[in-house]
Amino acid sequence: MPTIFTRIINGEIPSYKIAETDQFLAFLDIRPMAKGHTLCIPKTEIDYIFNVDDDLLGQLMVFAKKVAQAVEAVVPCKRIGVAVVGIEVPHAHIHLIPINAVTDLGFGRPPVEVDPAEMAALASEIASRVRL
Repeated sequence: MPTIFTRIINGEIPSYKIAETDQFLAFLDIRPMAKGHTLCIPKTEIDYIFNVDDDLLGQLMVFAKKVAQAVEAVVPCKRIGVAVVGIEVPHAHIHLIPINAVTDLGFGRPPVEVDPAEMAALASEIASRVRL
């Protein structure tokens, strides 16, 4: 059965897209830890990030770097935190989270509430800044 991320890639589930290539997709997390919380995924369904082929993993990190630069240009923050958890969705993914303190990466906290219209506007603004 395809993961929720594969269903997003296939267009079966809507998302707030940030960037897309033949190999990767970036979109806003619908349960964000902060406004601008973005997920970067390979389009190939691979369960665990450390099972991703070395070349593809390197390319995924470069893709995530470009997306992070766009997020940082739009969302006021000190840094873009990077996390790989891999527990909730069995599809390799990288979290890019605008942070101002280390504690902002606490995945045990409740998600931030962001209105769907604001999510769409934020996705559009970040997407306009991505330079692939």
